[in-house]
Amino acid sequence: MKIQDSFWNRYIQLVRKVIIPYQWEILNDRVEEAEPSHCIKNFKIAAGIMQGEFQGAVFQDTDVAKWLEAVAYTLSAHPDNELEALADQVIALIGKAQGEDGYLNTYFTIKEPTLRWTNLKEGHELYTAGHMIEAAVAYYQATKKREFLDIVRRFADLICEVFGDGEQQCQGYSGHQEIELALVKLYQVTNEKKYLETAKFFIDKRGVGENYFLQEAKDSRYKAIFPEFAGYDTKYSQSHLPVREQVTAEGHAVRAVYMYCAMADLADYYQDEKLWEACETLWNNMVNRRMYITGSIGSSGLLERFTVDYDLPNDCNYSETCASIGLALFGKRMALISKDAKYMDIVERALYNTVLAGIALDGKSFFYVNPLEVWPSNCMERTSKEHVKAVRQKWFGVACCPPNVARTLASLGEYIYFADDKRAYINLYISNQAEIDVGDKHIEIDMQSDLLNTGNISCNIGEIERGTEIEVALRIPEYAKDFVVKIQGSIVSYQVEKGYAIVKGISANTQIEIECVAPPIFVRANPQVREDIGKVALVKGPLVYCLEEIDNGENLAAVFVDTSQDIHFQYQPDLLGGIGTLLLKGQRLDKTWKQDGLYQETKMAKAMFEQVELKAVPYSSWGNRESGEMQVWLKELFAKPNNI
Repeated sequence: MKIQDSFWNRYIQLVRKVIIPYQWEILNDRVEEAEPSHCIKNFKIAAGIMQGEFQGAVFQDTDVAKWLEAVAYTLSAHPDNELEALADQVIALIGKAQGEDGYLNTYFTIKEPTLRWTNLKEGHELYTAGHMIEAAVAYYQATKKREFLDIVRRFADLICEVFGDGEQQCQGYSGHQEIELALVKLYQVTNEKKYLETAKFFIDKRGVGENYFLQEAKDSRYKAIFPEFAGYDTKYSQSHLPVREQVTAEGHAVRAVYMYCAMADLADYYQDEKLWEACETLWNNMVNRRMYITGSIGSSGLLERFTVDYDLPNDCNYSETCASIGLALFGKRMALISKDAKYMDIVERALYNTVLAGIALDGKSFFYVNPLEVWPSNCMERTSKEHVKAVRQKWFGVACCPPNVARTLASLGEYIYFADDKRAYINLYISNQAEIDVGDKHIEIDMQSDLLNTGNISCNIGEIERGTEIEVALRIPEYAKDFVVKIQGSIVSYQVEKGYAIVKGISANTQIEIECVAPPIFVRANPQVREDIGKVALVKGPLVYCLEEIDNGENLAAVFVDTSQDIHFQYQPDLLGGIGTLLLKGQRLDKTWKQDGLYQETKMAKAMFEQVELKAVPYSSWGNRESGEMQVWLKELFAKPNNI
């Protein structure tokens, strides 16, 4: 698939031209003023090529794995002999670092060779293995080369031997979920059933009986790694209950959604109704009570976790970029299995907002945390907001998000289409040229989309075997006020199935056109979201908008808007690479106050307000000009008193 989209091109091209080369320099510690990665050095030390000690986080290997996965997806769309040769060199290095028994983890190989599998709670061995497996599967699918796949298969075979229900096997599971979904992927390309069965073991065992993590900590070989895990709460790792009994999204947000991905996969493979019901229950709790309007999750800066229903603070939330990526991965699986478009509504929101906000438009700096309100002056170290950054960072000591963004952008094509025996499902309206298989029919699709501006979309169905027809399912976005479908220029009726418009009888060389109205609107939050009572957010289509200080002045918290007004959309080709802005009027509470007075008795008066012109930009693009305030939720100006 080749994506050629006016909105997404800037990001897709960044992966190939900037992000992958930049992150390669990072992995080799060659970027000044950036946090050192140590990744390649660790592999060289583990391989015996150089001397030294392990440096970095216990899961440092995953940065290399995710980089390789991004390379794989990029090679699928844009073959590049030089990049492929570089990846092959890295894979060869990984192979040299692998133990004779298949074990692969530079932290334990270099630093703690006698402590394998003794601290599943904190050691991230299975998490790291999972990312390595995902990368190898992607690389095999892109290049058909087996070296990397064979490396991870040896490791996966070892994992299948070590873990299971047998008397001599370990009964534990991963402290940070990832291995489960990765083993499913490995099964999909190898058809080796034991990988699927081990993934099921990890899911089925979790939270059953005495908590494994609390028990392993009593072993004499247990060695703590993270001080913050003292007084361990089993909800943190979703091990507080068997997974089929969990009804609320709990604990570390990334761990949760990675686990939910595997649960959905396994529910489908094993036709496990209870597991599927748990997926639906957890999804509904998460997106209806614990998700931000930007598609981010994990509201607590402490332990990067979910808290309680409707607890969604805007200026101190965590909302890790990786968590939104995991949400998108989970939603994609739920949509693929159920063929219900409601899941893709959330996937689209996460991709267009939080995931894109996680990376700068130059591809060389990143947000780990994604607040909905920023006042740079109070983002201070050693305070409750020390995790919030007003500017993107070149890299992080714990850097899971930057390479995760890279692999997500490189694999965007996997979200656009689904297919079954008779239908092609179009989920995201992003301009592209693709070839997909609908049953035994190979078809070509050329989509041209102007979703964010006019709402007009054209899908040209190319070659299909002569004399055959297919059905096309067109996702009807939740924000679409009208959704008109035309075939060869004529309006046609359609039936709606789970949020998709089903168009039948599509043969070769057919043009499908969509006219979709998505005007800018004011959106309010459920009143139980205490942070947002009396406030509104600006939304157009899949994009959430925000105010920035550079356009609207300081103290954005003093701005009020009258929601009875029309919001004007204006495309600005010279701003931030070409974006649509929203223009509206507002009232700003003036700073006039008693000199040095912090509080005073006063009445709201007309003289205290000034009318201002406001400009909102997509949340995904904030922070790309200069450091300053940012705000998504704006105070709503209700009926004005007579004297204002």
